[in-house]
Amino acid sequence: MTRLGRRTFMGALAGGAAAAAGTLSRARAGRAVHAPSNSGLREPAFSPLPLGSIGPRGWLARQLRIQADGLSGHLDEFWPDVGQSRWFGGDAEGWERAPYWLDGVIPLAWALDDPALKARVAGYVDQIVARQRSDGWFEPVPPEPGAEPYDMWAILLVQKVLAQYHGATEDERVFRSLEASLRALGPGLGQTPLFNWGRYRWFEGLISIFHVYARTGESWLLDLARLLREQGTDYPALYSDDRLAQPTPRRGRWTWDKHVVNTAMAPKAAALSWRLDGRAGDREFPARMLAFLDRHHGQVHGMFTGDECLAGRNPVQGTELCAVVELMYSLEVLLSVFGDPAFGDRLERVAFGALPAPFTTDMWAHQYDQQVNQVQCTVNPDHMWTTNGPESNTYGLEPNYGCCTANMHQGWPKLAAHLWMKSGDEGLAAVAYAPSEVRFHSGDVPVVVTMDTEYPFREDLTLTVRPDRPVRFPVRLRVPSWAEGASVAVAEGAPEPMKAGTFHHLEREWHGPTTVRLRFPMRPRVTSRYNLAVAVERGPLVYSLSPEESWTRVHAGKPHRELPHGDFEVRPASAWNHGVLLDPDDPTEGLTFEERPVGDRPFSPEGAGVVAHVRGRRLPEWKLRHGWADEVPVGPQSSDEPLEELTLIPYGCTNIRVTEFPRLKA
Repeated sequence: MTRLGRRTFMGALAGGAAAAAGTLSRARAGRAVHAPSNSGLREPAFSPLPLGSIGPRGWLARQLRIQADGLSGHLDEFWPDVGQSRWFGGDAEGWERAPYWLDGVIPLAWALDDPALKARVAGYVDQIVARQRSDGWFEPVPPEPGAEPYDMWAILLVQKVLAQYHGATEDERVFRSLEASLRALGPGLGQTPLFNWGRYRWFEGLISIFHVYARTGESWLLDLARLLREQGTDYPALYSDDRLAQPTPRRGRWTWDKHVVNTAMAPKAAALSWRLDGRAGDREFPARMLAFLDRHHGQVHGMFTGDECLAGRNPVQGTELCAVVELMYSLEVLLSVFGDPAFGDRLERVAFGALPAPFTTDMWAHQYDQQVNQVQCTVNPDHMWTTNGPESNTYGLEPNYGCCTANMHQGWPKLAAHLWMKSGDEGLAAVAYAPSEVRFHSGDVPVVVTMDTEYPFREDLTLTVRPDRPVRFPVRLRVPSWAEGASVAVAEGAPEPMKAGTFHHLEREWHGPTTVRLRFPMRPRVTSRYNLAVAVERGPLVYSLSPEESWTRVHAGKPHRELPHGDFEVRPASAWNHGVLLDPDDPTEGLTFEERPVGDRPFSPEGAGVVAHVRGRRLPEWKLRHGWADEVPVGPQSSDEPLEELTLIPYGCTNIRVTEFPRLKA
């Protein structure tokens, strides 16, 4: 492996200085920025709007405020790997952790329009830019020819952070810093080709490249994008056979190919690659990859296992929190580039289940790994993870490893930032649903659209469109694939049917406040899972039994564990080992749903906005094994225990749970 040397840096500096004389085209608030019309870069189906164009309302606003008041908004105050990072002039970790944190906190600050948080973020970005060397490289990169090779993943990540910040602020100094960094990267890759994390995450660099290209149209940027692709992992080739199908053995061998976060990032690789040259194989690959993962490693909440490597379909295997937030961002990119509504269905399922589940309800602690059947969370030397350690499903500051502590912040804010997107015909697309408000321009007319709803806990959604003056533009509404019988009513008109699994197209002249009422019928589904277990689904939500809980604080003497950012074990204080009387062929038999007020903490056992009721019996032989719930007994089970009515709540509202149940014999 060759090393980055001074000649590389000086060559990059010359290019960066030349680029500094260019002229930026600026995006006005609420206007997406597109690549130059004469370029070879393929246009996406939809374009994300600048940060700050979409604001949360209702339960989503409360959830983002909880996040800002928890670890996300305070991590830099006490965790050295962020607050004392080398990126900011300190002497702590100088690779991915501080950029990871910024990657989530920047959209959080702009979603909430929080002046104090914005100011703190701006200070940290200023520190990064101020410490950029004259050769274009940032301070953590070793400047000496004999230094250890620097994995370029951290550079691709910080470039993505700067692109995001520039998109929110239009700060020209940040844009020039990003451009100079990209200028340095090309020659640097000639000296030290991508390896390790950079090789598996090469496509993340295309996000910042496309951001700069949309404003300058300079061809060297697309050459750089192709160089990254050439040096990076070829995911379609990797998934061309079934060698990734087998679960990694428990306590098995760590591999790059099966690493769960690499896997969660990878679906967007083909979409970003497609924008370069429109290859047909790139367009079809993401759906094929996700289907492969569902078949061999899929979980009912829309994720796949990985603790830390792909681990099969057993619901006691874990899924890393980093993978959850990264798959969400991959799906947001896929929605933008290809406009396939199926990616929106999966995004909502993950966002309303797998995202909130591994956090405490105040978001001051999190898990490294969550389990679909997770009946206790303890320091467990007898664990059966693939390669993770005994603390991986405890709730804490940095259980197992600190990468999720740094990277977990992007989930909710980036969801909020991608609920709405701009279409190329000056229209608007609702690609996912949550209470929100979007401000954008159709042509030169400012428009405000509000979404009032308690979805996903309710079936009804109300849009109100308010243009500054009459203007004609289309609104595309994603209709979930499960929403058979969906309808839309505009103004005082009668409801009209919408086709499930499509974007419904509304085009009209909008004038004055116009109300659009949506209804997405949520019919229950009982699906067959691992070992013929059954799971309860309704709309975008999955339902779980949530036993009573007993919490115990651990590691009180470890550094940075002062409350509220402590570490905790959780044990069940009531029975968890139930089978259920459910028939997948007739899911409404014995299954009812009850709406409840959505709580101040929407994703908490007490704040659940809807619950399910089902009959079941205890299965005394289904016990703990290896400190976990044992595998689900295979096939229909018998029990002499009394018949009980069980209450299930949305998966994302639980801390401990059973989600895939043994079926009882009728």
